[in-house]
Amino acid sequence: MSVETATLPKSPRAYSNIQIAVAFVAAAFGLTILQYIGLLPAWLHRLPETIIPNFAGWLDALFNFVKDDLGLLAFTRFLTEGLEWLLDFSANIFFGKRRFPNVGPIPWTAMAAVAAVIGYYLGGWRLALLGGGTMVWTALIGQWKIAMQTMSVLAIAAPLAFAIGLSLGIAAWKYDWVDRAIKPILSILQTLPFFTYLLPAVIFFKVGPTAGAVATTIYAIPPMILMTTLGLKKVSPEVVEAGKMSGCTKAQMLRHVYIPSARTEILVGVNQVIMLCLAMVVLTAFIGMPGLGAKLLAMMGSFKLGRSFEIGVTIVLLAVMLDRMSKAWVIKQPEHFERGTPWWKRHSMLLLGIGLFSGFTLLSLVVPFLAEVGRGQDLSQGKELDNLIKGFLDIELVKATTGFLRAFLNVQVLIPFRNFMLSIPTPAFILLVTAFALALAGKREAVFALIFFSLVALSGWWDRAIITLYSVISAVSLAALIGLPIGILAARSEKWSQRALLVCDTAQTFPSFVYLIPAIMLFGITDIAVIFSILIFAMVPLTRYTIEGLRTVPEEMTEAADMAGSTRMQKLWNVQLPLALPTMAVGFNQAIMFAFFMVIIAAFIGTQDLGQELQRTLAGTDLGKNFVLGICVSLMALTFDLTIMKWAADKKRMLGLA
Repeated sequence: MSVETATLPKSPRAYSNIQIAVAFVAAAFGLTILQYIGLLPAWLHRLPETIIPNFAGWLDALFNFVKDDLGLLAFTRFLTEGLEWLLDFSANIFFGKRRFPNVGPIPWTAMAAVAAVIGYYLGGWRLALLGGGTMVWTALIGQWKIAMQTMSVLAIAAPLAFAIGLSLGIAAWKYDWVDRAIKPILSILQTLPFFTYLLPAVIFFKVGPTAGAVATTIYAIPPMILMTTLGLKKVSPEVVEAGKMSGCTKAQMLRHVYIPSARTEILVGVNQVIMLCLAMVVLTAFIGMPGLGAKLLAMMGSFKLGRSFEIGVTIVLLAVMLDRMSKAWVIKQPEHFERGTPWWKRHSMLLLGIGLFSGFTLLSLVVPFLAEVGRGQDLSQGKELDNLIKGFLDIELVKATTGFLRAFLNVQVLIPFRNFMLSIPTPAFILLVTAFALALAGKREAVFALIFFSLVALSGWWDRAIITLYSVISAVSLAALIGLPIGILAARSEKWSQRALLVCDTAQTFPSFVYLIPAIMLFGITDIAVIFSILIFAMVPLTRYTIEGLRTVPEEMTEAADMAGSTRMQKLWNVQLPLALPTMAVGFNQAIMFAFFMVIIAAFIGTQDLGQELQRTLAGTDLGKNFVLGICVSLMALTFDLTIMKWAADKKRMLGLA
C-alpha cells in the first residue's frame, strides 16, 4: 500500500535587509571598478547637465510671483516698519541709539547689578557672580556697546520666537492635522544651514538688524514648538480630570491647568530659544548685523587673533550666563507665602533690583566711568594677546606638530579620502548610502535615503555635496577617535563623569562661530582648520552621550559580569558598551548634525563645498539657488538622522531599554 505525499508549492525566497544591502554594496563596487578601468559610460559617472532640472530657476520664478504678484514684499515691508520701531526702542535702551524713548543707554553698572540680583534669585551667589561678572568683564574689556547691540536684537527676537513657538505648539497639541503638517516642516527647518535663513530675510526685511531679527526668530521657533507640544501631551489625566471637575472652561483649562503642568518642558523650550537666538544673532553678521558677531568677523578676517579671542570670551560668557540662568529658572519652583505676608517681603528681590538699578543710574550721573567705559579706559589686551599667540605658534614644538598634522593628515589622509569619494560614480554612491540605511534601519529609511540622495544628484551640485559630506565624515570620525576614549575613561568614576559632563554642557553653550578661533590660530586658513573646527564642535555630544550611556547601564548587569569573573575590559566590551550603544548612537547623530551645521560656518575659512556656494548667494538675490543648496544639506542630514535614530530606537527595544 503506497502513500502519496502532496508537495506544497514553494514560496519565493524572502531576502533579508542585510542580504539586499550586501547586493547594493556589490553593485556599487562593480560600478566603481568599471569607472577606474575606464569602461563606465560618462553619463553613469555623473549625470549630464542636460537632464538636470532647473530647480533654482523654477524656485526663482515662484518666489518672484509670491514676492511681487501676490504682494508679499509689500506686506513684509509693512511689517518691517513695526519691527524697526521695536528694534529702535530696544537699541535706545541698551546702547543709546537716538530713537524713542530717548532714555538710554542703561549704565553698565546698573545692568551688572540687575544681572547679579537675578542670578542670586535664580541660583544663589555663584550665579550672581556669573551674571554680574559677565557684565563687568564686557564693560571693562571695552566691548559694552557691541555686546549691547547684540543683546538689543536678542531682547526682541527671543520673546517673538517664544510667543510664536508657544502658539504653534498649542495648536499642534490641540489639532492632530496641525501636528502632522508641522512635523516634517520642523525636521527640515532644524537641518537647514543658517545661510538659507539669511538671504530671504535680507530680501523681504532689508539688510541689518531687521533682517537679523527675523532670521534669528525663525531659526529659534522649532524647539519651542516641540517642547510645548511635548509638555502638554505629558500632562497627567488626573490633573486634567481635577480641572474639569472644578468647572474650568477650555480657556481656563489651558491657562490654569495645562500650561502650569507643562511648565518644565516650556521653560526648557525657552532655554533653547535663548541659546539659538544668541547663536544666530552672532552669525547674522554676514548680512550686516552689527554687534559682537560683526566685530569678531572683522577681527578674524584681518587675523587679529588676540582681539578675536577677547570677543570670543565675551560671547562665551554671555552664552554661559544666559544658559545657566534659564536652566536655573527651569528647576526653580514658584515661591509661596503665608497669607498676610507683607508685600515687600514677597517681592524683596524685585525691590533690591530696583534699588540697585536706581542707585547706580543716579551715581553714574556723577561718575561718568560708572555709565560708560571710554576709550583708553578699558583693559583690553588685544595687541599683547596677538604677540603672545604669535610667540606660542613660533615655538618649535608647536610649529613641528601643526606642520606634521598639516602635511600628514592633509596629504596622506584627507585629500586622498576626498578624491576617493569624488571618484565614486553617482549611482554607486547612492547605492552605498541606501545600503547603509537598509542595513541599519530598514526598508522605509532606505527608500528615504534613495529619494533624498537622488534629489541631491538632480540638484546639479553633486560634487559640492560630496565635498561637504567628506568634511562631515572626516571630522566626525576623528572626533570619535578622541571623544569616545575620553567618555569611556571619564565614565569609570562619578567624580570624573560630573567634571566631563560640566565641560560638555559648557562647551555646548558656545556659539559655533567661536570654534573657528582655535582652528585658525593653529592651522591658519587651510583645509585642516575646517576639519579641526568641525571636530572640536562634534566631539562634545560624542563624549557626553558616551558617558551618559555607560553610566546608565543597569547595575544588576555589571554586578552579574563581576560575579562571572569578568575583567574590566571584558565587562566594558561584552556588557557596558553593547547596552550603552543606543544612547551613544544619539551622540553620533548629534555629532553628525553639529558637523553639517559647522561645515557651513567653516565656509568663512574657505572651502569648496555647499557652504561656500551658500555664502556667495548672500552677495546677490539668488533665492532659488540659495534654497536648492540649503535643501541639499538638509536632505543629507535628514538621511543620517532618520537612519541612526531608527537604529537606536530598535536597539533599545531589542535590549529591553525602551
